[in-house]
Parts: sequence; C-alpha cells; structure tokens
Amino acid sequence: MRSYSLLAPAKINLYLEILGDHVTGGEDSRPSGFHEMVMVLQSISLTDRVDVRASGTDLIRVYCSHPQVPNDASNLAYRAAALMSKQFPDKFARYGGVDITIHKQIPVGAGLAGGSSNAAAVLVGLDLLWELGLTRDELQDLGAVLGSDVPFCIAGGTALATGRGEQLDALPALTDRYVVLAKYRSLSVSTAWAYQTYRQQFGASYLRRGSDLEQRQQQIHSGAMMAAIAQRDATKMGQLLRNDLEKVVLPAHPQVVQLREAFQQTNPLGTMMSGSGPTVFALAESQTQAEDIQARVKAAIANPDLEFWIATFNPFGIRIVE
Repeated sequence: MRSYSLLAPAKINLYLEILGDHVTGGEDSRPSGFHEMVMVLQSISLTDRVDVRASGTDLIRVYCSHPQVPNDASNLAYRAAALMSKQFPDKFARYGGVDITIHKQIPVGAGLAGGSSNAAAVLVGLDLLWELGLTRDELQDLGAVLGSDVPFCIAGGTALATGRGEQLDALPALTDRYVVLAKYRSLSVSTAWAYQTYRQQFGASYLRRGSDLEQRQQQIHSGAMMAAIAQRDATKMGQLLRNDLEKVVLPAHPQVVQLREAFQQTNPLGTMMSGSGPTVFALAESQTQAEDIQARVKAAIANPDLEFWIATFNPFGIRIVE
C-alpha cells in the first residue's frame, strides 16, 4: 500500500494580542465565536511524525500510543481525513480509506499546536496520496475549516497571523535561534477555556467597530516586534514577547507562574507562556546558553513531572520524510 511519512513541527507564539470578537463578513456580520487576533507565530524543530497510508478499506483509522491522544473521530487528524473525503468523494472512492499513525513528540494540551500540526500533515499527506495537486493556498483554506492554527502549520516558518489566526503574512525567516521549553506532564490547559475566560474577564475592553480592529491590526505591521524580526534582533524580540492569555492562565495555575519565574531568573533573551499554555519557553542566544538555562531551571524546580526540550527556530512547515 502507498504511504507517506511527514514531519509536523510544533509552533510557539512570539506575540499574541486579543483585539475583540471576530465577526463574519457580509451584510449579516455577526460574532463568529472566535477572537480577532494579532499574532506572530514561529515553527520550531520539535516535531511529530505522521504516517499516512492507504488502507485498502473505506475506513479512516488513527493510531497513536500516547495515552492522551484519542484514536477516534474527535482527533483533529481524523477530522482532517474526514474533511478530505467529503471534499473529494471521487478520490476517496478511488483510493479508499487511510491509516494515520502519529508518532508523538510534541506534548499534548501544551499550547504548541501539536494537534493542528498533525491535521496539517494529514491534509498534505492525502493531497500526495490521492494525487490531488492542491496548491498551498488551497490546503490552507481547507485547514482553516479545521482550526485557526492549521493553515500556519502547513506553511510554517515565521508569520504574522490576523483575523482569527487564519490570515497569514510570511515574515523574514528566523533561523539559528534557540528555545528552551518546559511543561508539567500532568498539566494541560483547555484552549477553549482560556479564550472563554479571557472574554469573561476582559470583554468590556474589546474593540467594537470594524474600523478600530482594522486600524489596530495595521499598527503591528510597523510595530516594534515586526522591526525586531526584520532586523533579526534577537535581544529586542525577547524583550517584546507578549501573550494576552497569560492574564487568565497564570492566575489559575501557580505552577506555571513558578516555572515562568524560574526561567526569568536565568536571564534569557525573553521568556513567556506559549499560546494557551501551559508550556513556558525561553529564548537563548546559543545552544550553550539554552543548555545552561535548562540545567538551572531543573535545579530550581526538582519535579519529575516537569519535562524539558531544547529546539531551534524552524523555517519549514509540513515536510515529507525522505
């Protein structure tokens, strides 16, 4: 049976600002249930491997040995395959079902878009397996149906994300940058909970008019973070890290506060929680500094439940394993 193996990178947020409620377009514009965002997203070298194989049946099956990863229709990778079968029924009828095997390295429920990256890999894998010949834009449009992070995970690299996160503008690629990540194995944060709680606590400050949202989105294009990226100024980037979701996640999880403070004590270029958390990361100037940061935080928090990774910035999205 034909198959493809793909690498699916994790992502971190270098900047995450919540502007207000996202609204649908058209004459009947109304809240979509999502948020209007301005984000800077960065792929990193921490990756899952996703194998997509023709099964010779009419079934979609997901396999993963990680106990927190569902093997049923609730898995975003399964939903990606189901979406493709619905969008391209003739190809599904011709080529049949697929077996999807996820080799998990990205932690689950971590704010690193592991599930979205797996779904992105399935979209790319089925495009190849079914010989669809889709463009990247077409794949990203399909990905946006599944989740706001999926379009970025397809392309990867460094990008400005607006709208609900699905509108992407590529930024100058950042490479040779090191990042140290840490997460408590037993702790996960629901993305839906984080955003709902943020709306409850800070919704009164949301920008209400479309013109206000558009004006605020434009400001980031000439903002300090964008300038730092253009100049590849890692020190300035570290100083400008921002994540609005820290306002709700940190008060609810003292362990994450302690972890963030321990990272801060090592004098990194910058430290922050990624996405909805609870992963905390620190930017480092070199591999040597990254290893020193990891060792010092391990010594400060001697907890066997705490896991660490050292990664680099990655200019790629989904890639085929040669």
